[in-house]
Amino acid sequence: MLIPHDTRIALDIVVDLMNTAPERAAGDELKDVSSLLEFVRAHKFSGVGELDEADLTAVRDVRSRFAEIFAAPGARAASELINRLVAAAGTTPQLTNHDDYDWHVHYFAPGASVADHLAADCGMALAFIVVAGEQERLRRCEAPDCGRAFVDLSRNRSRRYCDSRTCGNRLHVAAYRARRKEAAG
Repeated sequence: MLIPHDTRIALDIVVDLMNTAPERAAGDELKDVSSLLEFVRAHKFSGVGELDEADLTAVRDVRSRFAEIFAAPGARAASELINRLVAAAGTTPQLTNHDDYDWHVHYFAPGASVADHLAADCGMALAFIVVAGEQERLRRCEAPDCGRAFVDLSRNRSRRYCDSRTCGNRLHVAAYRARRKEAAG
């Protein structure tokens, strides 16, 4: 599956944002405005001004909408969620080539809030996945104690864990030990 660079970045942001959610053992990683600012800086958002509590609340709402899209039972349900998300953000597609990136499309209006920036750009990246008929690539880790979000970009859509070196390896080792214990009697 060929995914344009800016779409891939937006999908990575969706996953990273979803994985800040309080359902994880670490708790809500977007606990205050300064943690939101760190998230924005880490992901090199352009054109974001001062952030406040209203921004934090709005970004948390967008995060929960992304989770709904990942959990949507089919393309129709996902498309309805994406359409509402993107429409509420007031998308304004624009070609741009900032920060050493070649030409790409931003879907958020100039001066948009960070939540609208996320909803527009990341919502359109999710739309790209649905349009391509690849919604099943939007997944949650199958490790019982994890549940982190990820986009399965493997060729055969077979990825089951957020990280094969951690969750996948841990479960494979546990299964191996259980088999050895059973064999030993």
